[in-house]
Amino acid sequence: MKSDIDALMAKRNLDAIIVAGDGHSNPPRNYLTKGAKVTGGYVLKKAGSEPVMVVNGMEVAEAEKSGLTVYSYNDLGYGELYKSLDGDLQKTSVIFWKRMLDKISVERGRVGVYGEGNIAQYLLLSKQVEAEYPEYELVGEMGMTLFEEAYVTKDAEEIERIRSVAQRTSAVLQATWDFIGGHRAEGETVVKDDGTPLTIGDVKRFVRRELLDRDLEDDAMIFAEGRDGGFPHSRGEAEMPLQLGQPIVFDLFPRELGGGYFHDSTRTWSIGYATPEVEAAYQQVMDAFEVAVDNFRANIPARALQEAVQDYFEGKGHPTTRSHPATEVGYVHSLGHGVGLNIHERPSLGHLSKDTLQPGNVISIEPGLYYPERNFGVRVEDLCYVDANGELISLTEFHKELVLPLRKN
Repeated sequence: MKSDIDALMAKRNLDAIIVAGDGHSNPPRNYLTKGAKVTGGYVLKKAGSEPVMVVNGMEVAEAEKSGLTVYSYNDLGYGELYKSLDGDLQKTSVIFWKRMLDKISVERGRVGVYGEGNIAQYLLLSKQVEAEYPEYELVGEMGMTLFEEAYVTKDAEEIERIRSVAQRTSAVLQATWDFIGGHRAEGETVVKDDGTPLTIGDVKRFVRRELLDRDLEDDAMIFAEGRDGGFPHSRGEAEMPLQLGQPIVFDLFPRELGGGYFHDSTRTWSIGYATPEVEAAYQQVMDAFEVAVDNFRANIPARALQEAVQDYFEGKGHPTTRSHPATEVGYVHSLGHGVGLNIHERPSLGHLSKDTLQPGNVISIEPGLYYPERNFGVRVEDLCYVDANGELISLTEFHKELVLPLRKN
């Protein structure tokens, strides 16, 4: 968690870190600045010291809301430097990085470079800073990076932000259930008051409005019907009418508006009625969900939950990625993943995971079965956290009913 940053820097022998990147969505910057709403700029942290922000003058007022020390570009002489170098952005940036490091009293050493943005730009810039100032070693990482390791556990403030997103997401799920249920059917097609079909696109537009009303934003939700639901990441076709008896996989994973913490939940709905085959698959997925919850213990390998679910599904005759690694039907994915400022974080709940479940984790639990050629997919997902006592607590309050009834004509 955030309090571990200095220890994680020491583990990597880092004297400082630079978080770079343009745009609003930059999880490492958000993490160090309590979500300061700035566009671009830098966050620098010297080992053992608080982070500081360096931003465009237009961003200073927003950056100061972080409570951190903030410098504008012009505090470090960027404008005059750029002018003196006749508008050479490359040379200006190299010297400016040196000035930023000097400002936090890092005159030499090993500096980790993180963030999101133009990869080519920061790769080139890092090489040029090293060439011009050999007293610095600028380094990156693969695998479990400093920030990925910090994200594994959340502090109390982070849990409360995620809990708030979860509560608002559950309210949107309820509103969507009610919205669809307020329609009627003509034959096997769900229709609006004017008799035209209610489509997946109509539902998605409704969901996005409901999210915005709650200061949340969509991140490419899944609302996939019938055969499409048999492909776990099919988003669904906007023009497809909603049909009675066709299972719908509704995976909603919004985040705080403008970039921030996510919630992740999935429900499977069948409008009007469910076929016996879908009912049976749904019950097995619900049983698998309970198997995962019942097998949870703090400080056990994360793979243990996946293996328990794989045991269950394989016992019911379904292929899994353990029994059939190349399978595209049956149970085709891991049980879940960490969630935070990124929709996918550690720990991983796959059967090859080397992670451990521990207090402070926020994880999804999402077993599913997928048979596109039989025109269905089923998935159920709650987001949970592991509290200080090692208990698994669900953050998803919305019910798990399969059949969504329509109003009478």
